[in-house]
Amino acid sequence: MAFVFKRRFFLIARWVIMAGTPLWQCTSSSSTAERIPDVVDYNFHIRPILSDRCFKCHGPDGNQRKADLRLDTEQGLYKALKDDPQAFVVIAGEPEHSELYLRISASDTSMLMPPPSSNLALTEREVKLIRRWISQGAKYQKHWAFIPPQPREVPETDHDDWAKNEIDNFVLARMEAQDLEPNEEADKERLLKRLSFDVTGLPPDLALQKKFLADASPDAYEKVVDALLHSPHYGEKMAIPWLDAARYADSHGYQDDGYRTMWPWRDWVIHAFNENYPFDKFLSWQLAGDLLPNPTKEMLLATGFNRNHKITQEGGVIDEEYRIEYVTDRTNTFGKTFLGLTFECAKCHDHKYDPISQKEYYSTFAFFNQLNEKGLVGDIQLASLADPPRMSISNEDVKRILTFINKKDKDPVPVMIMKDSSKVRPTHVLVRGAYDAPGEVVDFNVPTAIYPFDTAKFGRNRLGLAQWLLSKDHPLTSRVFVNRVWQEFFGRGIVKTSGDFGMQGELPSHPELLDWLALDFMNHGWDIRRLVKQIVMSATYRQSAAVSERKLRSDPENIWLSRAPRLRLPSELIKDHVLASSGLLVREIGGPSVKPYQPKGIWESSTSGRGVLAYYVQDHDDKLYRRGMYNFIKRTVPPPVMLMFDASNRDQCEVKRMRTNTPLQALVMLNDPMVLEASRVLAERLMLENTQADEKISKAFNLILCREADEKELALLNKYYEEEHQTYAAAPDKAAEFIKQGEFRHEEIKDTASLASLMQVVHTLYNMDEAITR
Repeated sequence: MAFVFKRRFFLIARWVIMAGTPLWQCTSSSSTAERIPDVVDYNFHIRPILSDRCFKCHGPDGNQRKADLRLDTEQGLYKALKDDPQAFVVIAGEPEHSELYLRISASDTSMLMPPPSSNLALTEREVKLIRRWISQGAKYQKHWAFIPPQPREVPETDHDDWAKNEIDNFVLARMEAQDLEPNEEADKERLLKRLSFDVTGLPPDLALQKKFLADASPDAYEKVVDALLHSPHYGEKMAIPWLDAARYADSHGYQDDGYRTMWPWRDWVIHAFNENYPFDKFLSWQLAGDLLPNPTKEMLLATGFNRNHKITQEGGVIDEEYRIEYVTDRTNTFGKTFLGLTFECAKCHDHKYDPISQKEYYSTFAFFNQLNEKGLVGDIQLASLADPPRMSISNEDVKRILTFINKKDKDPVPVMIMKDSSKVRPTHVLVRGAYDAPGEVVDFNVPTAIYPFDTAKFGRNRLGLAQWLLSKDHPLTSRVFVNRVWQEFFGRGIVKTSGDFGMQGELPSHPELLDWLALDFMNHGWDIRRLVKQIVMSATYRQSAAVSERKLRSDPENIWLSRAPRLRLPSELIKDHVLASSGLLVREIGGPSVKPYQPKGIWESSTSGRGVLAYYVQDHDDKLYRRGMYNFIKRTVPPPVMLMFDASNRDQCEVKRMRTNTPLQALVMLNDPMVLEASRVLAERLMLENTQADEKISKAFNLILCREADEKELALLNKYYEEEHQTYAAAPDKAAEFIKQGEFRHEEIKDTASLASLMQVVHTLYNMDEAITR
């Protein structure tokens, strides 16, 4: 299974979910690293130890279970041993008579658990934690993520005047428990830059900067928040992480990697966010729009979410093998996107950590196994664009129904959608996950431990599955989505492992806040825009990103949010910023993907050499200057610059991008044709203005860094400009060569030395860390 053992260090001072008691109120006064809590909590202290060290042999996976002993269930923890009915795993209040404690503390290596050969030995502190938990009554708790969100009282704090909304009360209470204080609010320039990138993915233009800085009214910030939330670019920014989760791409994948037209579905996602479709509608249409009463073409289009997986067009493959792969992908994507669980681990055997049996995996699989599809459809040479089932989008559709689709050509556009077969296809447990080893037939169902599937209440199809997800008492759906939205604004979720809310996932840093947000989101109609506004209006979000040595030492990951995070822009937004600040950006919404500058030979060396995507044919004119989210994504060879900055390759569902720092990223910013062209274009536009060199530099600084330069910064840049001017004046051929960058029209500027020097300054500004950091 796609999962590895993880040794995790859990912070002690986290809140007990079931009891609702902050752990900082029930811990001893010794150092954080060594102290044993006065009250030991099963969910926050004991289960993580058992999950890491014991569940492999005594967990959910029945095929690997030893001694018929389970430590992941309440019944298993308190049962008698199979070989000794007089001995019990745990006896509440009596660690000396509890086999669990006796085995983990044994000096005899033949008795010691886990066995020394496993290299999973417990630390002395972990043994003490288990002893204290047993002494205190050994209270078992269901995994926190499988307990429905509980109503939470908004905490009172010592500095309630700091709070802008309820989010801040929860965050401030945690800060105070850690002896931390919030930062002051960020200055207006930096706050506007952060907000604009977070909400629209674009930098604030000079007019917006000037307007916001001049507005001294008490609601100045809220006014700009509302304006940005209703910008058409809001939908584009919100769509980017959803495209990652939905594994959107413009090619089928596998070796031939032929062309597909799923971009109308991307247009729909942008439209749905801009129209503020409530999340229950957004979810239902994508999972099961085709099963709604009298489905419209828009509902059918939304179901393209399920068809974004890879598809083979290679002759000689086994049809059923690949059909099973497609259903598997849809099932795994469902599990990670909506449940935040590692569903894929149960394809071949019972999940080793989470209560998902292999039978339950295939019972969920059954919902996605009813599609009338084949493993191989079409021929790469014929450029089959959409495998059935599919729908065709005509100009008439765009004129009357699908008005949000940016379609310009006359030919109908085929898009893959969902449509179940008229007869129910039986679903089998596949022995060891093999397509050709069918076992027991299973019915439509889900993992019961998460939330029971009431067949009398929910239909035995994907629509019933959507209704199950949206049940008021469902423990995961709202939490998982709220957590991912939070992640977009703070760089990490309240649950850091946003794709794993299971036993091996991180515990929530602010569990009460997560519950409060999840319930508030549901109780206010699943309103996504309202949720985003709550977050960006909070004092927590508005803080300065400055970090003191003390805060960096005590909270290096900023778990307790006593400052705003400094985050590099996602790869798409780096391109957007360069284009927007230079004036090159074409702000057109939606439409087919585009092929900008790319090193030669990459596609040709990485695919079969067949089909319309065998060779990379670069676009020109306006298509070169579209937003980064419209870059053509060929699965076998994703855009290299985007990958360099940690974009998803869209090979499978991804709900959290990595953030890496490599020298190659600096080389991209120094040498990428788009950055060099933008530097040239901006320099030319500044040269055409009737201003002095220092004024041009100041304006460029404002456009790129979204703030005014101070005197020291301007003096440094002006000196650099003068030095470069001397160099280029003495070498006019060098200046002429440097300003040749890019296909965008070149202005007739005779003073090439000044233009090249200014271009160097602009290029330097783009290469500043601050330029691509919000």
